[in-house]
Amino acid sequence: MINYLYQEQNWQSQLSDLITDPAELLDLLQLSQDEFLEGAKLAAEQFKLRVPRAFVGKMKAGDPFDPLLLQVLPHHLETEDHEGFVTDPLGEEQANQQPGVLHKYKSRFLLTLTGACAVHCRYCFRRHFPYQENLPKNEDWLNIQQYIQSQPDINEVILSGGDPLTLNNRKIKLWIERLESLPQLKFLRIHSRVPIVIPNRVDEELISILKNSRLRVILVVHSNHALELDDFTCHQLSKLVKAQITVLNQAVLLKGVNDSADVLVKLSSRLFDAGVMPYYLHVLDKVKGAHHFDRLPQDIDEIYKEVLANLPGYLVPKLVREIAGEKNKTPLFGVSTF
Repeated sequence: MINYLYQEQNWQSQLSDLITDPAELLDLLQLSQDEFLEGAKLAAEQFKLRVPRAFVGKMKAGDPFDPLLLQVLPHHLETEDHEGFVTDPLGEEQANQQPGVLHKYKSRFLLTLTGACAVHCRYCFRRHFPYQENLPKNEDWLNIQQYIQSQPDINEVILSGGDPLTLNNRKIKLWIERLESLPQLKFLRIHSRVPIVIPNRVDEELISILKNSRLRVILVVHSNHALELDDFTCHQLSKLVKAQITVLNQAVLLKGVNDSADVLVKLSSRLFDAGVMPYYLHVLDKVKGAHHFDRLPQDIDEIYKEVLANLPGYLVPKLVREIAGEKNKTPLFGVSTF
């Protein structure tokens, strides 16, 4: 569904008017509060509900199994403990060199500029991350600069969070200019779900900032289902592509959301309509609270084989898992590699 009201609003207004009350979300989607509200409130005490109204506008009213709703509605299953599901599944505590800096890979490192997100995905691997202790302040830039210069292999910085595109354009430009001042840096990657859940975030000023950077900019968006990609969202993404900004997509394989070859094939095709290339299909990170989204390795293997059989190679995202302590994402080619 295309919601013209939200197309007319600026992105800051949408970001400041998120749905945070499970009762309101259920009411908007005409779902039974008696059936869902108690469990949603319980789970939201541990990880708050946050979802833009524009994203809710893409959901089907009256359908408790809507794949977009399942990604954002708190569920009582999140409160259960399961063996192997932990608060820091990727070992980021050890990689947290100083405020804002996560250095896990040789040639690139990650800057967590903010703990804020436009949407709280219930499977988020950083849902327990101690953001308040790790957000870089302006005065931390000198330390970050010195760290980069002390690691000559680093040629790429990844802006992450939280979600860096919740920051205003002035702050984004400031950080990009700081990074541009370091000759060893060649690439700037931005990981963001905002262009999917608040498409108006892709405004002309942001496009200009990214297009005119001396760094090669790669924007990695996060969409898990073709229903997230209505015509307006695709139109906004295509603006970035037309400005010669590389746009890739990463998805997470989620039980009940996109765990079928048919859904994943449609996602890749819809992304390509907007000029976005499928990049990664992540196996679920085993974060505490997300066990109900997990699938067995043999099931994932069969789904992926069917995707391979139904798409040309350039539309097949790499199936990967991130393993704590490893120096790269681990490609998964079969059950034996899980």
